[in-house]
Amino acid sequence: MTTPAAPVPLWNIANILTMVRCVMVPVFVVVAALYPESVGGRSLAAAIFVVAMITDFLDGYLARSRNLITDFGKIVDPIADKAMTGAAFVMLSVWDYVPWWMTILILVREFGITIMRFTILKYGALPANMAGKAKTMMQSIAITFCLLPFELLWSPARWIGLALVTIAFVLTIWSGLVNLKDGLRLRREALESGA
Repeated sequence: MTTPAAPVPLWNIANILTMVRCVMVPVFVVVAALYPESVGGRSLAAAIFVVAMITDFLDGYLARSRNLITDFGKIVDPIADKAMTGAAFVMLSVWDYVPWWMTILILVREFGITIMRFTILKYGALPANMAGKAKTMMQSIAITFCLLPFELLWSPARWIGLALVTIAFVLTIWSGLVNLKDGLRLRREALESGA
């Protein structure tokens, strides 16, 4: 007779990293709001964002490798991710770096797909796909470049940043459509099988 596995504690290293990322969001917003024209302030904002993205990778890796997956982590982790990237895009628009219409469409896509993932959980989990991974990678690269004070030192750098954001925007919309299609298919197949 096998012994049932012990429940995963709520306060584990993966969930703690997720909570640290949640706390980093308002810190990032304050720094970005106070120092938009400062080389040091912009560098600090970029550093906070990069550390947050590293914690995103680490908490997922630790949760899977150490079997620390919890319902709390499943819910809060994607919210923390969207909050940080969303805050970064909003601040870039406040700085008049990224057009507001791009930021709004990105936010609608990000939170819309997250809500869809939760609503179809009863039919099954929507797995990660290459489109989503490419989107996340390009968003991180574009945001980091734009946060860094390159255009304060060399004005043409703004056009490079906008080009990177445009690529990230296209991948964001494309991956959203892919996830929507996959989510609808998952729901349809589950209903057809009587789940």
